Amino acid sequence: IVDNEKEVIRLSEGSTGDIKYIQPKAIERGISALKKFAGIAKSHNAEIKAVATSAVREASNKIDFIQKVLDETGISISVISGVEEGRLIYQGVLQAVPVFNKKVLCIDIGGGSTEFVVGYKGKILYANSLKLGAVRLTKMFFENYSITNESIENCKKWVEGVLSPLKRTIIMDKIESIVGSSGTIMAAGLMIRSMKEKESGISILNNYTFSYEDLIKIQKKVLSAKSIDDRKKIKGLDEKRADIIPAGIIILATIFEQFGIDKITISGYALREGIIFDSINNEIDQIPQKETKNLRSESIDKLANSCNYDIKHCYHVAELAKSFFHQFANVHKLPDEYAEYLTSASKLHDIGYHISHSKHHKHSQYIIVNSELLGFNENEIRAIACIAR
Repeated sequence: IVDNEKEVIRLSEGSTGDIKYIQPKAIERGISALKKFAGIAKSHNAEIKAVATSAVREASNKIDFIQKVLDETGISISVISGVEEGRLIYQGVLQAVPVFNKKVLCIDIGGGSTEFVVGYKGKILYANSLKLGAVRLTKMFFENYSITNESIENCKKWVEGVLSPLKRTIIMDKIESIVGSSGTIMAAGLMIRSMKEKESGISILNNYTFSYEDLIKIQKKVLSAKSIDDRKKIKGLDEKRADIIPAGIIILATIFEQFGIDKITISGYALREGIIFDSINNEIDQIPQKETKNLRSESIDKLANSCNYDIKHCYHVAELAKSFFHQFANVHKLPDEYAEYLTSASKLHDIGYHISHSKHHKHSQYIIVNSELLGFNENEIRAIACIAR
């Protein structure tokens, strides 16, 4: 990823009832954001691919919106189905979380819809898009963003009703891993991590896992904060999400309950990254999907290469470290997977020279902690950083 930019524009904001019409002010916000993105893309000489999901998909004036965007920005928008959205989300997840060899259930809660995808080794086994979104349900049940016990109960019952047919389709006993992505799930992860840790030292959530028990604690905090101002005080919650987080948390908690989920792992990549991978894949003859081991090792190599490290030296150190690890296995009695942390740290131990020769070991630790090492969770990244130092 060369550059990453995000704008919250809420295309459905201002419309009454369900998401059916994009208001003029929302159109202006959308066009303004797209002009900004077009400028960034131009600075990188990048091809633009614009994809629209539920807010545009369901809008009665979507044709007018798409034409206005084309006229004012030169950007052609492609409206995709919910199932296609799910497929692309799965493609994005595979680039960030080591689940290629597992039968995985991907859950992505957006503003207007929630996508459910079951995948295995790069193949889609099942995909569905439900009209359960944080913005959609906020408009339906939490008028003026105020919370009452009645509105909470009504929202939960609605979610249960929409999920009911899906429970008979997805056989959870055969699911090996559950991965969540996008706004609501990322927000839940940030609040949970803030609740559990004073300072993690790591700013990314990719591969971070939280439990149902953690989620319920956060749900109680969110739903007991009756006003937006109260919710803005919740540690770890982005203020821009304070208005829609109650609906989002209810959706997520109800999914956990209805499907008997005990924990979920966050993917830092989702639809946007899936679009990138899919676009490249269409240009080149079928890029091989990344297996767990390759995803992690490629992530390490990518970071090392970006810091102009001495490949020959670092790989020699890594091979020696791996050899010593196995030779002294009877002494340290550590699990085999620890060898991967050791070799990864060996490859990265000198990248601090990219900043300065002085205290380069500390710079190495800092770079590792603040880099997106895809496929590794937070504790693994921290371990690799400490070993490298």
